[in-house]
Amino acid sequence: MSIEQNKVVAMHYSVSDKAGNELDTSAGSEPLVFIHGTGSLISGLEKALVGKKVGDKFAVEVVAAEAYGERHEELTQAVPRAMFEGMEVEVGMRFRAADPSGREQSVIVLDVTDEEVVVDGNHPLSGIDLTFDVEIVAVRDATEEELAHGHAHGIDGHSGHGH
Repeated sequence: MSIEQNKVVAMHYSVSDKAGNELDTSAGSEPLVFIHGTGSLISGLEKALVGKKVGDKFAVEVVAAEAYGERHEELTQAVPRAMFEGMEVEVGMRFRAADPSGREQSVIVLDVTDEEVVVDGNHPLSGIDLTFDVEIVAVRDATEEELAHGHAHGIDGHSGHGH
């Protein structure tokens, strides 16, 4: 069975940047399980999976635009420290914040001074071309229940996650 829209896929992967630094891996743990074509993966990786079968092993380079997007410098800004009154703010902390249009986004704290806090609304991997090493472990049809819930219920379709 080949990977296509609405197939449940289980895969092991490792992802690295251009310098070869491993950023994430499923090695030593359970494979990643998802419904293909539902937007749960970055678009470049999802496209590369189409037509693959159980046992396939491959590497794919995914450019930033098809991964977590390009960096947008306007998403990095200094805000008054007073906005965090009563909070111990530290570099690396993550918050939900509203952008000027009122849309919520995640931000990460880059710097803290007595007067201001510098936050970045870019995804931590934005602007980075990625290389994935992938092994396809399982491919099956998604159940009606999985499609209704919008996510896979484990490799065999019975994760017992209680809904």
